[in-house]
Amino acid sequence: MFLLVLALAAYGENEEQLVRRLKRGEAGALAELYDGRISCCMRTLTVGVRESAGRILCSTVFREDRRKWLAKGHVISEEDARMLDIEGISELWVIEIEEEEVGEDEAVMQLASEIGCGTLEIRPSAGGRANLFATEPCCVLVDEDLLKQVNCTASMAIATARNFSPARTGCRLATVKSAPFAVAKPELEAVISLVKARGPILQARPIRVPSVAVLYTDPESGEHARQLFEDIMRQRLDRFGATVDFVLSSVEEEGAVAGCLQHLLRAKPTVVLIASTTAPAGPEDVVGCAMTRAGCQVERFLAPVEPGNLFLLSYKDDVPVVSAPGCFRSAKPNVVDLMLPPMLARYRVSGWEVACLGHGGLLA
Repeated sequence: MFLLVLALAAYGENEEQLVRRLKRGEAGALAELYDGRISCCMRTLTVGVRESAGRILCSTVFREDRRKWLAKGHVISEEDARMLDIEGISELWVIEIEEEEVGEDEAVMQLASEIGCGTLEIRPSAGGRANLFATEPCCVLVDEDLLKQVNCTASMAIATARNFSPARTGCRLATVKSAPFAVAKPELEAVISLVKARGPILQARPIRVPSVAVLYTDPESGEHARQLFEDIMRQRLDRFGATVDFVLSSVEEEGAVAGCLQHLLRAKPTVVLIASTTAPAGPEDVVGCAMTRAGCQVERFLAPVEPGNLFLLSYKDDVPVVSAPGCFRSAKPNVVDLMLPPMLARYRVSGWEVACLGHGGLLA
């Protein structure tokens, strides 16, 4: 069986106290799991093959020609035991799952059912693994701090797609893996309690028929900007399964740009993109002032992303209005590619989340 190994003399608290701290979601208690405050000691045994049904193989069983027959971690069925007996195998090295243990397959399915929400499905896989797949086009949102806390435990590991990344139907979004064979029940319960208390680690937020409005601006002729950027705009949106539904062109003057924005916003698009031939000096420049005049609230100027530093984000109610000068001249990845998936999924990106793009923000 698994035993909870507790350094009571060294740390001055008992098992129940540490488990209670784990269930409250204290980061220190999770770190202690990683450091070995709670660990698993497996008891293995050798049994006759006729008594092996329902137990877990501790080592791979090979055929006489050295081909793999039954893999390590396989739960032996009655039919397996009968065939092994016919083949002349008399004993097997196995593990038993007892009351304070949870088998690896059950453990990962329990945790996988709690870590995600949205348009996803869970599929079990061999070897103590469960995978989460997108059931429709979506944007992946990840609580990175909670993910790190859960991954500090010694017996479970979760890998996810990147935060804000787009996913097509059938794409794998995350995988949950356990330590071999079984997990101590108190540890599993503590991790699940933490996830329930803090909310899901991963959201698959659907991207359903997004409508995109585009405003092309230039100091002399909006149509000039449209001719320069329209093909690149189409290519960029194609990556995310989106199309341009509303288009206007404008001379880059505050009143004209504000009027066009008001007109586009009346259509209630999912997002408004401003493609300008000029680079603003800040929110007080023509485009920023036009946003304010159209009733938008500026959320963030400057993104720690290259290309795309001069990113300007504002909101009119729940509709994001984005200016990213220079980002529509080329189809190469830039800040717009990072920000479009959550916006197309109707997620309100905050200024703090834009500021957090710096780690990995060097795209070129």
